[in-house]
Amino acid sequence: MSDFLVSLLGERLVNSEKAEVDVQSLGAKLSLVGLFFGCSLNAPCKQFNGSLCEFYSRFKKTSEHKDKLEIVFVSSDQDQKHWQDFLQEMPWPALPFKDRHKKMKLWNKYKVTSIPSLVFVDTNTGKVVCRNGLLVVRDDPKGLEFPWGPKPFAEVVAGPLLRNNRQTTDSSSLEGHYVGVYFSAHWCPPCRSLTRVLVESYRTIKESGQKFEIVFVSADRSEESFKQYFSEMPWLAVPYSDEARRSRLNRLYGIQGIPTLILLDAEGHMITRQGRVEVLNDPECRLFPWHPRPVLELSESNAVQLHEGPCLVLFVDAEEEGELEPAKELIQPIAEKLMAKYKAKEEETPLLFFVAGEDDMSDSLRDYTNLPEAAPLLTILDMSARAKYVRDVEEITPAVVEQFVSDFLAEKLKPDPI
Repeated sequence: MSDFLVSLLGERLVNSEKAEVDVQSLGAKLSLVGLFFGCSLNAPCKQFNGSLCEFYSRFKKTSEHKDKLEIVFVSSDQDQKHWQDFLQEMPWPALPFKDRHKKMKLWNKYKVTSIPSLVFVDTNTGKVVCRNGLLVVRDDPKGLEFPWGPKPFAEVVAGPLLRNNRQTTDSSSLEGHYVGVYFSAHWCPPCRSLTRVLVESYRTIKESGQKFEIVFVSADRSEESFKQYFSEMPWLAVPYSDEARRSRLNRLYGIQGIPTLILLDAEGHMITRQGRVEVLNDPECRLFPWHPRPVLELSESNAVQLHEGPCLVLFVDAEEEGELEPAKELIQPIAEKLMAKYKAKEEETPLLFFVAGEDDMSDSLRDYTNLPEAAPLLTILDMSARAKYVRDVEEITPAVVEQFVSDFLAEKLKPDPI
């Protein structure tokens, strides 16, 4: 346990009394650590901290598993006084204020895109147990479901599902189907835009003979709004009144924002979290069921993924679509090797791979990150850390790319600010 935690958090934490806490001393019985990502100046973080303090206090007093859980605060505060004042309210330790590098590594590793966020990690295996700890605190205030590990989709979704003609069908009807789990709401403009495209994609896939179904998990603010929105959808939905089941599905997939479309295979295993990007990029559904591709061509619809963690971007002198193929072929074996390595460990790959030609999207990205106009240009961009890494060589070969990736993952490269 302690070796993993030291590699994850470092050797020392700090508590509200400004005293150092030795990570090795957190306890031999510890099996779960909750990483609380937040900021003192963020009102929802302040509010959630109050709920988490109550949860933590109750758990430590009454749970038979009280010695198996610890929380660690991972702050994004820029002001040390604000951070220290916020830490005074917490009965758990925090990463030291000045350890910005370690904080950014954790943000990237667990793909945190919003705060507050609470991610539960198994201290023995290092695997994520639950990405959406906020819902654990809300739905299981006494901690009776500890350790909140993932359950099979079929078990979580079990129960009646609605059609928009008010008929119901049992969730067992999903067996043997590819399933899209669609988290969306009528009040959200990007959701409504995606729904219009998704309706056409759904019909295209069904007409092709594929066994495919979508389950809508509403984040609407009223049943009336849910009914209005669902009337536009030809697929199934979890009843709005079944708040517990909707919450469990949000928890299962660690939903941090909407719209989100999760694609599952016929056994209920996740194919991709990027269903939204895939639907927008592939309107004819030729690549369905959208297994992750090692290398993506940068576009307006997938550029959002640049903010989900470090990305290798190879800029090339190409204006036509087919001209990007040699660049993709250059880096694809390296991307495939990295994906396979982390898939074997049941972890997400720590680096996404893109090729970018000469277009408005590439120009905007170069301007935003202050990159030179050179092509080809090999870069790694880490938007959340506002850092970039540039390999300036005359010829970009597979060996150059592989060494660049290896050095980045080994933290041997010095970043330049974005």
